[in-house]
Amino acid sequence: MPIDAQPPGRRGTVGHPYSPLNLRLVLATFGLVTSVVFAVLLFRADLPLPAWLFVFLAAVAAVDLVVIQRRRHARGGHHSLFE
Repeated sequence: MPIDAQPPGRRGTVGHPYSPLNLRLVLATFGLVTSVVFAVLLFRADLPLPAWLFVFLAAVAAVDLVVIQRRRHARGGHHSLFE
């Protein structure tokens, strides 16, 4: 049985594998939302050091969202989440 880059029947080829940008978009959005929620809760609980850590994580997730959207736009085609 040959070992291919993609499982049989999946989109993509060895030279052009299928991109996981939609999964990254969902995970980055989840990370942004949960980081913001935890940061707000920690600021309200008067715990500023862990709250600032979550603010930093939220900023990283926001930058990742921008990068993902730019790559999705550069890829072209329709921009459905369920491509």
